[in-house]
Amino acid sequence: MKTIVIFIIIITGIAVWFFVSNSSSPQSDIIAKNGLHWHANLSINILGEAKDAPAGIGLAGLPHNPMHTHDRDNVIHLEFSGLVKKNDLRLGRFFETWGKTFNEQCIFDKCSGSDGILKMMVNGGENTEFENYMMRDEDKIEIIFEKP
Repeated sequence: MKTIVIFIIIITGIAVWFFVSNSSSPQSDIIAKNGLHWHANLSINILGEAKDAPAGIGLAGLPHNPMHTHDRDNVIHLEFSGLVKKNDLRLGRFFETWGKTFNEQCIFDKCSGSDGILKMMVNGGENTEFENYMMRDEDKIEIIFEKP
């Protein structure tokens, strides 16, 4: 009898593990199953003045945020282990980690209106996804706030 109970517990455990591990994310949302190591270049220009991302964004505390900067070279490091989903790579997540505002209307304290217009370019083409843009390896992202 004891053997049967142990067998049932083991089978139940395997079934629960299989269900949980295979139902957490739709396949279309998965970018990588075994992590990734990508880099994107970020350029921010506000009214003609370049604004650099500081070194060490996302590196305070342990574990480090997989989306971070090492130096003041405007390179966003995307160093994920395990499962990586589309939402993990959103540009807005980098700004959340940095503690700065970025969306379709505003960059930092500058918002589209009479003071200027916000636009974003990715790899030379205009992009309107702003904070929802999913970064890719070797992206060249330009965020520009300029006079109308």
